[in-house]
Amino acid sequence: MDSLITAAGRALAAGDPFGALNHVALREDAPALALRGIAMAQLGDLARAKALLKRAGQGFGAKEPVARARCILAEAEIALVSRDLGWPAKALDAARAVLEAHGDRLNAAHARTIEVRRLLLIGRLGEAERLLGGFDESPLPPALEAARALAIGGIALRRLQAEAARAAFAQAAEAAERARIPALMAEVEAAARVLAAPAARLILRGTERPLLLGEVAALLASGSFVVDACRNVVREAGTAVPLATRPVLFALARALAEAWPADVSREDLLKRAFRAKEADESHRARLRVEIGRLRAELHGIAEISATQRGFALKPRRAGEVAVLAQPLEEAHADVLALLADGEAWSSSALALALGTSQRNMQRALETLAGAGKIQSFGKARARRWLTPPVPGFPTALLLPAPLPDR
Repeated sequence: MDSLITAAGRALAAGDPFGALNHVALREDAPALALRGIAMAQLGDLARAKALLKRAGQGFGAKEPVARARCILAEAEIALVSRDLGWPAKALDAARAVLEAHGDRLNAAHARTIEVRRLLLIGRLGEAERLLGGFDESPLPPALEAARALAIGGIALRRLQAEAARAAFAQAAEAAERARIPALMAEVEAAARVLAAPAARLILRGTERPLLLGEVAALLASGSFVVDACRNVVREAGTAVPLATRPVLFALARALAEAWPADVSREDLLKRAFRAKEADESHRARLRVEIGRLRAELHGIAEISATQRGFALKPRRAGEVAVLAQPLEEAHADVLALLADGEAWSSSALALALGTSQRNMQRALETLAGAGKIQSFGKARARRWLTPPVPGFPTALLLPAPLPDR
């Protein structure tokens, strides 16, 4: 590798894309194209970065599988940053296998972190943990160590393990300081701030207050009867009754839990579950049927008894009934929660992450945009949605050749 390519690679490793471009901006050979692509990605021009990396991969040819695999890895990271979750994951798997087979341990480790981050975005925690378990025990460069710790912290957050997440983010912060990459340090800082932000609202005996992540975990471990409106599950100790596919039953369970220990009138239940402004006999008959179904679902952890004016919830063992609600409850709050990471998402990526159809997602995005809560840029397949005025950019993109560990 010539001196200009080496110097450009070191500049990118230090988070200096302009310095890298000063060395290779006028060159058209495959290594220079790869470095230019990475530099453009770090500067936020993702479309040009993808085009340059694709040209670089074609330029390396079949006789240079490792160089091609590194270009695929860089494309995969750009796809992750631009939230193109439909990017072919098999290509990344194949690239990682090539890198491992040829002894490129550092870039293979980087490929694992990219795969883990993608799996986290679409909620596949088990697969993400299995991939993290495949890391060898050899020391990693600071930037890769920080990325791995961020992934561990992300899994801990989703598992509601606040202390494990805090320890992982502290390790990531220390590694990012050693890496001396400002964008990486900012990413770690932003991830750690989640621990100090409200994760949910507690509704208990007619009052409500925000809860931090650790408090949410403590509530779920307390043995209380909890109607979890964040995941549409009813919980008590080690028992969980999922009602995500039974919205009417969940609405009834939540109404009963919010009123506990008092009862709820039939009229209020009809409004909450069926949105019936004026109830007739058919509505009351349906309410009786749905209450019967809810009794069957909650059998073993709670009773639902009829009262003179309606129904009341009575836990069998728990001494307290609480509702765990989202910090912000409004139409399409789940979409806003994903966009809150500051990155630019495509509608297809949002649909994949939330498990809904792309058409439904497009309707939700248009509604939020009409209310002025989100913005978009680009057209057709290149259209992206975000809450800040400008999109984010990659932090520690892959280099086309491994650098020294120090």
